[in-house]
Amino acid sequence: MDTPLATPLAATLPRCCIAGGGPAGMVLGLLLARAGVPVVVLEKHTDFLRDFRGDTVHPSTLEILHELGLLDDFLQRPHDRIEELRATFEGQSFPVADFSHLPSHCRFLVLMPQWEFLDFMCDEARRYPGFELWTDAEAIGLLQDKGRVTGVKVRRGRHSGQLQDIELHAALVVAADGRHSTLRDAAALPHISYGAPIDVLWMRLPKVPGDPEATGGHIAGGHLLVTLNRGDYWQCAFVIPKGGHATLQGRGMAAFHNEIARIAPFLTGRLLTALPDWDAVKLLEVTVDRLESWSCPGLLCIGDAAHAMSPVGGVGINLAVQDAVAAANLLSLPLAGNATGKQIDNLLPQLQRRREWPVRVTQAVQRMVQDRVLMPVLDGKLSGAAGHVPWPLRLLSRWPLLRRLPARAVGLGVRPEHVQSPRA
Repeated sequence: MDTPLATPLAATLPRCCIAGGGPAGMVLGLLLARAGVPVVVLEKHTDFLRDFRGDTVHPSTLEILHELGLLDDFLQRPHDRIEELRATFEGQSFPVADFSHLPSHCRFLVLMPQWEFLDFMCDEARRYPGFELWTDAEAIGLLQDKGRVTGVKVRRGRHSGQLQDIELHAALVVAADGRHSTLRDAAALPHISYGAPIDVLWMRLPKVPGDPEATGGHIAGGHLLVTLNRGDYWQCAFVIPKGGHATLQGRGMAAFHNEIARIAPFLTGRLLTALPDWDAVKLLEVTVDRLESWSCPGLLCIGDAAHAMSPVGGVGINLAVQDAVAAANLLSLPLAGNATGKQIDNLLPQLQRRREWPVRVTQAVQRMVQDRVLMPVLDGKLSGAAGHVPWPLRLLSRWPLLRRLPARAVGLGVRPEHVQSPRA
């Protein structure tokens, strides 16, 4: 169970402390606890209920759940299955990706609110005695001794107003606290930033009878809108040029409603009520970067803390989960045993060598899509006025076999991981 605020630090210190209760942190926490490793996961909020977080669970992640024997239970949670991705160009629908031929137990994507995913992982992790989740517990700094990270400074009770600072020591600290990682910055780990030419506006729009069912992208009039079917509402992503948020706001809410209605006419009747002002629209500033080194003595970074991804392809959750599986495969036995700090430190670079190539390839593809597809759309170079349908859509529509390629790239990714960590 969660450690109450007033409870003193447990007598048995964790072997691993994971900062960040997102997909990477929760999956790693589950796998380490399953292997018999005492582990504490720190979640700075009081729960997982935050909207507009990545919620696309790919077949690569579903395969991991199958290997853990958890897939059937996981699919009991509220979700939508996507067997095909489609794009609408100037009102005409085109097939883009067909997942039905993937060499996987699940030949579909799952759209599930991220809090459902995290709650499920947490419930499973709590079955093991070595697992603890601390909520309202934020990692605010690192503890170090003789050049090695030995733990984290934790601030608890920020949301309850009962502040308490704790020093939590561990043989290994894992930073899984996102693209704005406090621990990554505290360790002064240098990173390579590629920038991004786009930002994304997230919003909710209700579903009504007669709406289409398919999740997909809509291109029209120099705009791109992605609509994700979430059962009783649409989670929508409106792509804008980098830094274009203020300009869009300056045109007014009515102009924004008109642009959405131009792209996806079926949404027209509900915009005034669902989006009364800009408070209903959340800005995601897109960043693509990667650490030069994912670790230093006593500290390992995974997920967005090691490599911030573009939203292109919805791969962020799934790459983070792959990092967690690879880390558990590498570190479970040493952490469950009596490995010294030096022995653990010697293993950490192996995780980067294992995972960096898939990240590099994925980020390169994302940057290519941003530069060669999304920006031409936003610049109005891919529009009906140009007189023709873009050639990739024509090819994918004409040759069904080609739809397996984007399905494989999105659904399984580059060198997917498999569970090798033991169960104690």
